[in-house]
Amino acid sequence: MSQRVRRILIALCAAVVALVGTGAPVHAHGFASTAYADVKENDAGSPRTNVALEYDLLVVSAADAAHDDALFREGTTAFETGDARSRATVLDARADAVVGYVTDRFSLSSDGHPCTPRRHGGFSMTRRDGALYAVLALDWTCAGGDAELEVRSTLFPDAERYVKGTKTIVTYEVDGLTGSAALDAAHPSFLIGQSWYQRFWEFFRLGAEHLLTGIDHILFLLALIAGSRSPREVVLVATAFTLAHSVTFLLAALGLVEVPAAVVEPVIALSIAVVASWHLWRLARHRDGAAEPPEPGGAGHFRLDRAGWSRLGVVFCFGLVHGLGFAGALGIEAAWSWTLLWSLLVFNLGIEAVQLAIVGLLFPVLAVLRRRSPRAGHWATGLVAAGVAVMGLTWFAQRLAGL
Repeated sequence: MSQRVRRILIALCAAVVALVGTGAPVHAHGFASTAYADVKENDAGSPRTNVALEYDLLVVSAADAAHDDALFREGTTAFETGDARSRATVLDARADAVVGYVTDRFSLSSDGHPCTPRRHGGFSMTRRDGALYAVLALDWTCAGGDAELEVRSTLFPDAERYVKGTKTIVTYEVDGLTGSAALDAAHPSFLIGQSWYQRFWEFFRLGAEHLLTGIDHILFLLALIAGSRSPREVVLVATAFTLAHSVTFLLAALGLVEVPAAVVEPVIALSIAVVASWHLWRLARHRDGAAEPPEPGGAGHFRLDRAGWSRLGVVFCFGLVHGLGFAGALGIEAAWSWTLLWSLLVFNLGIEAVQLAIVGLLFPVLAVLRRRSPRAGHWATGLVAAGVAVMGLTWFAQRLAGL
């Protein structure tokens, strides 16, 4: 193996390690939580927020913050065995601790002056993305007059160690302004009168970060890249994956399609193993270590052979499932609006930008390696595919077992 080929191979491995190193632990979606806040005006013209938080996390976190053992016992029992009414009753009975916990971490301010919250009615229960959520309505009294409202959320901080990270999705309709925003630990607040490009950046960043921290989606892309025999094929499979996950992402995020995470997550893991194993099976047909033959030309504009079309179909089907996983990060449930659709599309653009960057970075390196040393390219893609397949099968087993 020449010195130049060896350098290319080392660069490829370093790029793969760097990409995987940006990802989250095995359960890419399991340790994160999404909170939702809807900001509108009440009958008196003051701000009213409906804050939705995962019920079990809210009970544990509020009980821990207030040192309220009764809230923990009663709340967890209601979560495991009770119905919606009994769960809401527990929160109403311990409202001081729960409301105090939320309002310490979610707030409105006007002209730099904190607004004063007051609970409106009792707690209610709902479901989002298959999870049980508690909804708290708050009316706010603001001393800043007609000044612009600032929304801040630091819900479920990392120091509590129950949640790896939380994103708060805010939708608002105040003073004739409508829109949405995404808050997290790095960007905990925003002004309701923010410009369109600020809203664009927030959702673009959210989409990009979701793909970068979703190691299962990154490994699926690595399997696609390793198994593609030509630039045409990698463009086609990436396009098929993009079209498929974009369709189900929008349908699921708008609440038109709902599939339990207990089904989606194992299938995502299985898709990683299947696509990687497909490439390993193709490599196994050339056991002498020579390079696998280039993609034969087929009929039609795409010039794919039977294996290429079959792979394209499988990628499209699995892409539909990955779209449901992407939607779980956003899961906005609101009345249809162009503002909502715009936010979803920008979120998806963030996903696509990172996806294109990964393909643009790794496939040219593989292509050069295959051209300089076909045998080295054969082994490099085989090692990548084998590692990805093992991780996919491991995750599949873990997610089926609920670990």
